[in-house]
Amino acid sequence: MFRVVLAILLFLHGLIHLLGFFKAYKPGAVTHLTQEISMPLGFIWLATALLFLLAVGMMVFKSHSWWMPAALGVIVSQALIFGTWQDAKYGSIINIIALVAVVMQMGQYQFRKHFVRDARQAIATSQPASPTLITEADLQPLPPIVQAYLRYHGAVGKPRVHNMRVEFEGRMRSRKIDWFPFESVQYNTFTEPSRYFYMTGHMKGFAVPGYHRYQQAKASMDVRLFGLISVAHLDGPVMNKAETVTLFNDMCLLAPSILIDPRIRWTSIDSLTADASFTNGDITIQARLFFDKAGRLINFESHDRTEINDMKSYPFLTPCRHYGPAGNGYQLLQEGDAVWVYPDSAFTYGEFRLKSVAYNVTDFKD
Repeated sequence: MFRVVLAILLFLHGLIHLLGFFKAYKPGAVTHLTQEISMPLGFIWLATALLFLLAVGMMVFKSHSWWMPAALGVIVSQALIFGTWQDAKYGSIINIIALVAVVMQMGQYQFRKHFVRDARQAIATSQPASPTLITEADLQPLPPIVQAYLRYHGAVGKPRVHNMRVEFEGRMRSRKIDWFPFESVQYNTFTEPSRYFYMTGHMKGFAVPGYHRYQQAKASMDVRLFGLISVAHLDGPVMNKAETVTLFNDMCLLAPSILIDPRIRWTSIDSLTADASFTNGDITIQARLFFDKAGRLINFESHDRTEINDMKSYPFLTPCRHYGPAGNGYQLLQEGDAVWVYPDSAFTYGEFRLKSVAYNVTDFKD
């Protein structure tokens, strides 16, 4: 909502600056500006208006760089206002509001650059020399129900997956914080397992971005208000193991064709259940996967993930609500939850809706 109000404010502010241009070239047409404006200054008023309108256009198209023209517009606008103070002094109020918004967006932009850099490097190093197709023979070492899942997903006959890009939207909470909406984008690579997950939460009108980084079996989480003020930062062995579970969960739910990976050891429990052990570096985690008779993965459970709010381990579940087409002949979950099973009750802390998924991407998409 704040973004919409800000866009309207900058748009109107830009239009007002056009008056300075018209005052320079048609003085009689703008009578409420009493001070004279020269022709050269008129062009500067015009340029300032265009800067604000450009910023609004970039906001509409969701560019993270809209703050750049807006910042320059605020600086030039304020200089012009000082030159015509008697007529334009109240424009300073809008410039102050715009400046605060610019600083907040600049903080998020600079914070997000770490994610962009990591994701670009990961994409560049995850391209196979010659992609191979998944065959029925690749599925034979897997438990029958996992084979059925890969067939349902549409993996057979398609290229092996080396990386993916995923977008989610939804809402999250904790036992101390009520539901708040979020959107996320992430890049995963699988030959050398890595995960770069960037999420922006919206709490009481404020943006709180967070970046989860997992590379070479080492993980970190950094959450900052406006990308400037640290809210939470975690790393170390506990985080490394927890994010290994998250990475494997991504593999199971979002890139099932990866489940033929030799780093996974499978054990059939019954016709609809299988246990998996995934090793990355010196970390090994365990999970149990539950399927329905159609071969769809309906739940994932692990006891190797730590709840960061109290640094205790609880059963971690990700039940899936329904499946649907995900493009290129694939079938994937469309909605799912993230659940902690506390001693007193199960607690859903995340609700996720899949917006898009792309496999074997060659370029970073902002």
